[in-house]
Amino acid sequence: MNTAAHEAPEASEATRRQHWREGLITGLGLGVGAFALAVSFGVAAVAQGWPAWLVVLMSATVFAGGAQFAIVLAFGGGGGVIGAVSAATLINLRFVPLAINAARSLRGGLWRRSLEAQAVLDASWATARLPDGTVSREKMIAATLVQWPAWVAGTAIGAYLTPSPALVKQWGLDTLFPAMFLIFVLDIWRVNPRQRPVILLAAAIAGVMCWFVPPGVALLCSGVAGFLALRRNEG
Repeated sequence: MNTAAHEAPEASEATRRQHWREGLITGLGLGVGAFALAVSFGVAAVAQGWPAWLVVLMSATVFAGGAQFAIVLAFGGGGGVIGAVSAATLINLRFVPLAINAARSLRGGLWRRSLEAQAVLDASWATARLPDGTVSREKMIAATLVQWPAWVAGTAIGAYLTPSPALVKQWGLDTLFPAMFLIFVLDIWRVNPRQRPVILLAAAIAGVMCWFVPPGVALLCSGVAGFLALRRNEG
């Protein structure tokens, strides 16, 4: 009985270490997308009249891409403080159900759990999902730890170097979401071999449609087709 008691914690610790590694690897891919988007944000914020140092400080403390864009654009459009705060709040409301789901996996007291909750990002939460509906705390935190410095560094480059808007559009926003889509697809391919035919179908649809429609529309259509195929397989 003592042997069994010692084997279970070791197996659990090995699983946690594996999740840390997987989170770091996934975070590297997500960090590339975060970096590209952050460069775009830095350029956009400075173009709206924000000082570069304040833009970088916002990224380091807020770390919420959609909300940060909303604040900058709201002020730039004359929306004022109320409009900016309202827009950012509405965008960040999506984190409420994610945080409720992830709360079961966090550890420690109030302050530690509050700190760990800062790792609840869309992509990190999605990649850390487990089959039982919970999330891997280690994988989620590791993926976020890689993305945060990439976000701050990208913002600093965009704010202080102000690359050409055309360059930012070509290598930033136009590649961000397809790259993140590919990361999720590769993760599913690795952990769930049964879904590989569905992935191939979705990739083929996206590849063909990119010749006729914008990439975002192609990804949306391939995602819908993949979802329908997945539901049919489950049925």
